[in-house]
Amino acid sequence: MGMAVVVIANDFSAINVALPTMESDFHTNINTIQWVVNAYALTFGVLIVTGGRLADMFGRRNAFFLGTAIFASMSALGGAAQTETWLIATRTLMGIGGALMWPAILGMTFAILPEEKAGLAGGIILGAAGLGNAIGPLIGGVLTDLASWRWIFFLNVPISIFAVAVTYFLVHVEEPENADHRIDYAGIAALSVGLVSLLVALDQVDDWGWGDPKVIGLLAVAAILMVAFVPIERRAGKHALVPREVMRNESFTASCLAILFMSATFFAALLYLPQFMEKQLGYSPLEAGIGILPFLATFAVVSFIAGPLYERVGAKKLAILGAACITVAPFLFSLVDGGSGYDSLIVGMVVLGIGVGSFYPTATTAGVTSVDKSQTSLAGGIVYMFQIAGGSIGLGLTTTIFSAAIPPFVDGVRAGFRLDAALSLVGLVIAVLFIGGRLFSRSRPAQTAT
Repeated sequence: MGMAVVVIANDFSAINVALPTMESDFHTNINTIQWVVNAYALTFGVLIVTGGRLADMFGRRNAFFLGTAIFASMSALGGAAQTETWLIATRTLMGIGGALMWPAILGMTFAILPEEKAGLAGGIILGAAGLGNAIGPLIGGVLTDLASWRWIFFLNVPISIFAVAVTYFLVHVEEPENADHRIDYAGIAALSVGLVSLLVALDQVDDWGWGDPKVIGLLAVAAILMVAFVPIERRAGKHALVPREVMRNESFTASCLAILFMSATFFAALLYLPQFMEKQLGYSPLEAGIGILPFLATFAVVSFIAGPLYERVGAKKLAILGAACITVAPFLFSLVDGGSGYDSLIVGMVVLGIGVGSFYPTATTAGVTSVDKSQTSLAGGIVYMFQIAGGSIGLGLTTTIFSAAIPPFVDGVRAGFRLDAALSLVGLVIAVLFIGGRLFSRSRPAQTAT
């Protein structure tokens, strides 16, 4: 299952370095070919909550096998694509497969290990995701240079088959008993259309501008549907997409909100650090992929270490450490200037890697384990939805600040990362006060004996 996570995470980052070659092969432009990435990310982010709910309702193994079959088959078709439209369509369907796989994997991993090893479960899965993110640009660059970008997709097939075979023969979990198999179509529609509207608006705001009627209209649709989602779920009762007991869970909500604010820095670093290396330092795409390894490799290693530490030091200390590092890192990046070299980024990347690697597994584990066992896949899907939403919102705001500050390029980087530091500070406060239990718990007055 960790291998399946590597495939999903690798797919986010490996394609980026191959986009210029795809653009040339299909004789198209960057605005069109960018949807090879956007179509997958958008579908994945929008449907992951639905995927988690379906996994809890109909069985996590079933959801995993179905999702992996969709992901692998569409990867094969994507590798054989003859037009950009064909490729974008397969990427959209790959997003559906990934949205079924990810929450099912989380649910099964937490079910396999005993409760006292919950931190290890979160560390394994988030560590595998970090590994996939780290090796993605390298795999994408090597395959594109030595063979073809098509092999990025073809490689997914044997790894997916391996993951399915191992899971089929070795992973046997007690599936949650859920007699109510009614699907909340109204809730799915409201959440999906609302998220699509939000993410498309934020994705296009750099081209259209915040004052464009299309952006305003999409944001209005998103706001209306998100507000309407709450009464829709109340009306749906027990078969709601997001049951009432999950929505009212304070610990779970705190984890989601902290991840929401932290993800602005995470996403901005993935976008702007390689751009700084390419535009300011003159690196090639492959060199920039290697250059960001101090961040991504540290993220992967620390995620695996965070699992055992979760049980030893507790969720609160680990979450605060991670959140503090994520808050400090963008401040360090904001200190660069026109004369800064690669060495000026290394400390910030390592600090950010420590922060992401310790915070995300901890916050995910604390959130997922705070809900009933029958809802862990749904909880995992919601947590990841907040990560994508927070990253998209933060990236939209960062890009606006960045664009307003340039030229020169470095001034935009400085201004954008200052904003990310401020947003991360909010997440740090939430982590201090609520993750791993309230910092100041209410205590009842002692009663005197009579």
